[in-house]
Amino acid sequence: MKSINKLNIYIILTLAGTLLTGCGHNNKQKEKVKAPATANISIDQDLHAQLSAFAAKPRMKGQFALYVYDLTADKPVYGYNEHKSIPVASCLKLLSGVAGLHLMGSQYTYDTSIYTHGKVENGTLHGDAAFKGGLDPQLSGPALTMFAKALRKKGIRKMDGRMIMDLVITEPVKSEQHWYPWDLSFSRYGILYKGAPKIMKEMKAALHNQGISVADSQMVLGKVPKGSRCQLRFHRSIGLVIDRMWKHSSNTQATSLLYTIGHRVNPKGEPTLTGVTYLKTFLRETLGQKDTSLVVHDGCGLCTYNHLSPLALVAILRYGYNDKPIYQKLLKHLSLSGVDGTLRGELNDAKLRGKIHGKTGTLSHPYGISSLAGYCKGSNGHTLAFAIMDSEMSVLDARVLQDKLCHTLVGISKSKPQR
Repeated sequence: MKSINKLNIYIILTLAGTLLTGCGHNNKQKEKVKAPATANISIDQDLHAQLSAFAAKPRMKGQFALYVYDLTADKPVYGYNEHKSIPVASCLKLLSGVAGLHLMGSQYTYDTSIYTHGKVENGTLHGDAAFKGGLDPQLSGPALTMFAKALRKKGIRKMDGRMIMDLVITEPVKSEQHWYPWDLSFSRYGILYKGAPKIMKEMKAALHNQGISVADSQMVLGKVPKGSRCQLRFHRSIGLVIDRMWKHSSNTQATSLLYTIGHRVNPKGEPTLTGVTYLKTFLRETLGQKDTSLVVHDGCGLCTYNHLSPLALVAILRYGYNDKPIYQKLLKHLSLSGVDGTLRGELNDAKLRGKIHGKTGTLSHPYGISSLAGYCKGSNGHTLAFAIMDSEMSVLDARVLQDKLCHTLVGISKSKPQR
């Protein structure tokens, strides 16, 4: 028994020693964990001083704030009123675009299809045809012709069943609560956002143009019947939508994306309310921007009640930078200074051309609102994210400040006019 007890004591001590050794070993491992690669990278102190001097210079009255972050060093460079919540205008599209890409993925496609259910004999479809319209914001009325042609290629000239329209939304898009009547041209919405009667009218016309007879009584709303065979499926990349809403600041594309977000989160919910709720959650939970003064009312920035801060805008850009697929979309679809989009005529000084990837935001009523946020390379080669926001001052004066900031960021003095 004594030998057994000694053996048990030995085993216990050995196990205890192993556990203690393991803990000690783990602690040593923790001590050896390398510091982040950016820990020893310094920001450009000269840039910090220049930005401080820029912010201190006299300027026109109005709200003014900016924030610059060194993405390479993963450290802030300079901020002036960076926590201040200011009307953001179309820079809000950065939030809806990045949040949408985060939710649905950078490879997401809008799909639109046409199906048949039944047999074709002597030019007659004995059964139903069904059009499944998703939320493609760029599908036009004339584009429905390709779906009519797909039926014609199957030899269909008429059908004795129904032409079923399976639509995600049946009501036309309406103006949001605080938009001005002239803010949005509803005629520029894709056909799938103009309401069921308009879509059905356009589809009937497309069928007739292809020699397919269909009566008004056969055009019905419903779901694609089970067992139907797809005759044509058309895909549109989300990148094409993002391009228009960022590079060209399309309000219709941004609002359509908000519908897409809302439907993805809750197919049975009201899409704009659900979409806005998701944007708020993304801002608060994913980006960590919990300031209650930040306000999101829509997905495009038309509402003057939309308020973000330079810190929040840069947080969106930082998130995008750290997500490679999203960052690729940002670099590809943001406007390029002096080259394309809304920056084609802005920041077009020879020394700035092609150096700023940015999103503009402008509302001239009821008072001047102008913002600019994006990426550029500093004079030290570091990638910078920045946001400058102005309100209650002339948009022209605000753009002068944006121009000066961008020259400072890339480390060049503004070109003098040639005589």
